Amino acid sequence: MKRRTLVAGLGLGCLHCATLAQEQWAAPARFVRPEAGSDEGGLWAMMEREETKLRRSPFLLRDAPLRDYLQEIACKLAGDHCADVRVYPVRTPFFNASMAPNGMMQVWSGLLLRVDNEAQLAAVLGHEIGHYLQRHSLERLRDAKARSAFGMFMGMFGIVGLVGQMAALAGAFGFSRDQERQADSIGLALMRRAGYDTREAAKIWENLRAEVAAGHDPSRGSPLFATHPPSEERSATLTRLAEADSGGFVGEAELGSRLATLQQMMLEDELKRGQHGETLVLLDRLVKRSPQRADLLYFRGETRRLRAQDGDLDLALQDFEQARAIGQEPPQLYRAQGYIHRSREQTEQARAAFARYVELAPEAADAGLIKSFL
Repeated sequence: MKRRTLVAGLGLGCLHCATLAQEQWAAPARFVRPEAGSDEGGLWAMMEREETKLRRSPFLLRDAPLRDYLQEIACKLAGDHCADVRVYPVRTPFFNASMAPNGMMQVWSGLLLRVDNEAQLAAVLGHEIGHYLQRHSLERLRDAKARSAFGMFMGMFGIVGLVGQMAALAGAFGFSRDQERQADSIGLALMRRAGYDTREAAKIWENLRAEVAAGHDPSRGSPLFATHPPSEERSATLTRLAEADSGGFVGEAELGSRLATLQQMMLEDELKRGQHGETLVLLDRLVKRSPQRADLLYFRGETRRLRAQDGDLDLALQDFEQARAIGQEPPQLYRAQGYIHRSREQTEQARAAFARYVELAPEAADAGLIKSFL
């Protein structure tokens, strides 16, 4: 019953009030550092300590062009608040972004893997900036202190705490529905002012809902779902808010070029999540969008091999053969192919596949193990 409440999302009855809020909203002036003795001043100080930890964290993606690109998008959206926003890409294979009240923003690699274009990325970042501009985190802090739960609240921002505790704590500390409605509305207003196609915003939640539906345990999917429910109502609200817009910048090629050198790593991390049903929905969408990419076919086949449900191994071999026909397939494809043939006691096919893998990747960490199979 609790899960249904978390996924309920925005009510259709609030379409009008969300539109009205969007029309009346005006960005506040830049924030000044609050006094140290105030609630907000204490929160800023703690967030600054967390930001120092984040800069040193092994989870931080130390890719200057990517960080500059994300910072540029955030600045387009934040306007006069640009100087106060600092964006950090984080290597964590879940769909999430968060923004602390001192201007620190995290963008997780699982989000970057799942957005189709720059406009969709801007929709998520704009939503988080909306929370920041309305100081929703301060409201959450005061509510947490009122309920004697301030210590637990801090786990929401740290890297380790956020990955491990987000889903569990979201029910207690999630933004209210009114705050979510407001952040969605403001996010679209910021997108519109920056020249983005606001119609892309609703597509994000449609794609994520499809992934969650394929998972056996939705609460183990994206931690973001706990506080940002990917509901039909939410997609309908975002569609309604954007229906008067006729176009804008989408930026599929721009996003793709920025992530080209990182996507292999992000896909490998996605496989390690072990949520094969969700991953297959994602890869089906990526393959449909780029059918001539052999690497995507390999990852889809490998996901099927690892899941190994009825028919999966045959479908995996089909993906591998299609990738080979395209060319430039990853060496790992032959290792995966060899494992399937080995499981079926097809000795000669397995030996040929393993030999090809060792030939293409002689320095691979598991090359010695694979040689032992030959």
